[in-house]
Amino acid sequence: MFRPYKTAPFFDEMLRQDGLPKPHYHKFHQILNQFSQDELKKKHETAQLSFLRQGITFTVYDANQNTERTMPFDFIPVIIPSKDWDEIERGMIQRTEALNLFLEDIYNEQYIIKDGLIPRELVEENPYYYGQQMKGMKIPLRNHIFLAGIDLVRNENGQYLVLEDNLRNPSGMSYVYQNRYVMRQVYPEFFSKHSLITLEHQLSSLHDAILSHKPLGLENGVSPRAVLLTPGIYNSAYYDHVFLAQQMGLELVEGRDLLVKHDKVYMKTIKGLERVHIIYRRIDDDYLDPVAFHKDSTLGVTNLLQAYRKGNVSILNGIGNGVADDKAMYAYVPDMIRYYLKEEPIIPNVETYRLREKKQRDWVLERLEQLVIKNVGASGGYDMLIGPHASKDEIESFRNKILEKPYQYIAQPMIKLSRAPSFQNERFYPCHVDLRVFVMRGEETNVLPGGLSRVALKEGSLVVNSSQGGGGKDTWILKSDRGDEQHAQ
Repeated sequence: MFRPYKTAPFFDEMLRQDGLPKPHYHKFHQILNQFSQDELKKKHETAQLSFLRQGITFTVYDANQNTERTMPFDFIPVIIPSKDWDEIERGMIQRTEALNLFLEDIYNEQYIIKDGLIPRELVEENPYYYGQQMKGMKIPLRNHIFLAGIDLVRNENGQYLVLEDNLRNPSGMSYVYQNRYVMRQVYPEFFSKHSLITLEHQLSSLHDAILSHKPLGLENGVSPRAVLLTPGIYNSAYYDHVFLAQQMGLELVEGRDLLVKHDKVYMKTIKGLERVHIIYRRIDDDYLDPVAFHKDSTLGVTNLLQAYRKGNVSILNGIGNGVADDKAMYAYVPDMIRYYLKEEPIIPNVETYRLREKKQRDWVLERLEQLVIKNVGASGGYDMLIGPHASKDEIESFRNKILEKPYQYIAQPMIKLSRAPSFQNERFYPCHVDLRVFVMRGEETNVLPGGLSRVALKEGSLVVNSSQGGGGKDTWILKSDRGDEQHAQ
């Protein structure tokens, strides 16, 4: 079934250059070969219907209309041996710790700026920096990052690289669980022969992390009440909000359900007002409080920042985290790790050129057709140039954009992203993949085992985002790969 499949010149997650499965995929490959083409087709259709029936959707916004879609699902998992996962886990804990120390620093003493490692204007002119609102704010656990979503890719040598940090409102954890649920329902044969690290109890760790952020003003002996604040049903990640609230037993609320009275936050209920101590918000900073931020916002809660400042409520993730996951700041994260932790990065960045610096900008402008250009404020694959795949007009358009606003863009080399087999349209073909790893930080730090593997299902595409035609795969972390290695030998 893999005869027309070619691995070269990319690193393939499942297959070696000679077409044989890698040791940790050996059992999976054996079971896969027992299915007929018709059985695979029926299972694939059943999996897609399962997502539809459960209402697992996201919204795509375009110029003409907003379209609700189910997440395309591919049944061939990304399998990661335990040794590789251990390195990823250590790397993610290290990176989020350094990023949190950076956020605590720039909203207080700003040592990293004073020591000349990061230009002051890069922080203070950043649209996501809220120095006026957050300067000197004391927050629970001194922890700004309760939940991080770190995007990883692998290059042609199989080396993991960090592509992007998501420290504001990372989405997608619900899809991790639904991918696993559908796999177990539709393809139970695969699980009987594999020993995997399960996802059970991980949402308990997320819930514990939320409750550990007790407001500094909470009276002794009082159990904190937490809620999940959503913008509402029209938000593209609303399913994510509903799933997490249900699984953790949190009230799902909108801004109109909350009010601030005497600098404390209350939830409106049929029994009257009930005190709220922790808000896991899925609303952007600008819309949280019409008094402190965007005055036209109808999504937030009036005077919420005042209650936050008084230590009567905690807000997760922290306000102003966007300055640390900005694509322009991304280039400095390895320096942050060295500065705050006195360590070398375990998982390196993709090499990045800072276009605000003239020497690097001039070098990039001569090689636009070879590079990837990204808008530091955009996401979801928008306002991005993939030089080797772009037309002359597109390249010239980006040249003008860079010359007009060089601080708005970064450049990176074209990486030969790793691929994995996907089954679509009744056949197997290679698709590029990445991995979003979720890091949960409270009194302890936990990394969700596996995370969300995203796949560029359009043949030849490099864009894995669901809004651009991408889909999802289940991600398996083997408890131990010895058995598979011995079997393969």
